[in-house]
Amino acid sequence: MYETLRTIHLIAVTPCIPIGFYLIYISKKGNNLHRVFGKIYLVLMFFQATVSFFMDARVGPQFLNHFGWIHILSVITVATVPYTLYAIKRGDVKAHLRSMIILFWSGLIIAGGFTLFPGRYLNELLF
Repeated sequence: MYETLRTIHLIAVTPCIPIGFYLIYISKKGNNLHRVFGKIYLVLMFFQATVSFFMDARVGPQFLNHFGWIHILSVITVATVPYTLYAIKRGDVKAHLRSMIILFWSGLIIAGGFTLFPGRYLNELLF
């Protein structure tokens, strides 16, 4: 079951890296393409973070015999997705951008960096 969840998680998270980078650093903000990719990005981010809660920590200490330190980043992701939608709906572009940057860096770059540590699947797969 863990391997299936891991595969689903990786399939959902992989396109988020280029989409998130595009949305934050390249795209013209507020146009239709930005909105479409933004919705796809937020759905995928929320989905992959939710899936990660069902995956037990395999490296490092566990809490409640299941969760590890990396799950804190999933909590941040699940909390940030609705907040970023709320911020843009109320017209607070600055808060929206800030939360998208937090989402990108904590949910993808930092979490992804941790997955490359020795003993983790991606480390074994890539190195």
